[in-house]
Amino acid sequence: MVSQVEIPVFDARPLNLCIEGLVQVFTSVHRSFFTGVMAQALRIAGQGTSVLVVQFLKGGIGQGYDRPVKLSQSLDWIRCDIPRCIDTPEVDELELRSLLKLWQHTQDVVCQGQYDLVVLDELSLAINFGLISQTEVLEFLKRRPRHIDIILTGQEMPTAILEVADQITELRRSHQP
Repeated sequence: MVSQVEIPVFDARPLNLCIEGLVQVFTSVHRSFFTGVMAQALRIAGQGTSVLVVQFLKGGIGQGYDRPVKLSQSLDWIRCDIPRCIDTPEVDELELRSLLKLWQHTQDVVCQGQYDLVVLDELSLAINFGLISQTEVLEFLKRRPRHIDIILTGQEMPTAILEVADQITELRRSHQP
């Protein structure tokens, strides 16, 4: 008896399968939930997915968009190039300019498709403080490359952003401390 192995022939044309990215929102009245989002970003980066974490209202460590911290081979972490954390709508001209440069840089690298997951930390507060336009954020979400996942975090996420989100996670305490 003779056996013969037949090798299947596959069509070499690309399938053009593109999994559409999600817009995810993580929100809470408590400010302790970013750790979980960061753990998710690190886990995904550890699997080889390119990740960008942008903290819009954090400063203090000499880390502008042109000096990202590499937390792993696949995760870049950037902040405003300012000496303090922004916790009020009142900012000086240098702080506002740094924040807007960071926002523009973020839009540019996302639209160029440099990352597969982008975490926009405390973006809701930047919008609520009037530092970043909600209209610009909505337009950015609409024109981003479709395969890119976006995670937005912050307290009091604007309703218009919640309406375009694919997933909303509201973290709340189930017990009193």
